[in-house]
Amino acid sequence: MPRSVNSVASRARRKKILKQAKGYFGRRKNVYTVAKNAVEKGMVYSYRDRKNKKRTFRGLWIQRINAGARQYGLSYSQFMGKIKANNIELNRKVLADLAMNNPEAFKAVVDQVK
Repeated sequence: MPRSVNSVASRARRKKILKQAKGYFGRRKNVYTVAKNAVEKGMVYSYRDRKNKKRTFRGLWIQRINAGARQYGLSYSQFMGKIKANNIELNRKVLADLAMNNPEAFKAVVDQVK
């Protein structure tokens, strides 16, 4: 009895990996074994960095709030302490957006906590 191989499925599997490797440099885009390693590593990075993105954005927001608060003579920690003490329910994302794009509104928040 002849050996049965599902070449349709295995070709589709290889094609799927090569499609994901589109845009890679050199052999990573057209040699299956190299592309498979590159795509798997890329998937690992994308999973990890979905978590890290939250970290980096929080850091960016803190820097922007700090820069905005220092214009009015407050450090970031003093400003956030006064925000909490005055029960102002604005999160860091919103405060950073105000500090960056709407300085008048940010000044109003600073004046309210002082």
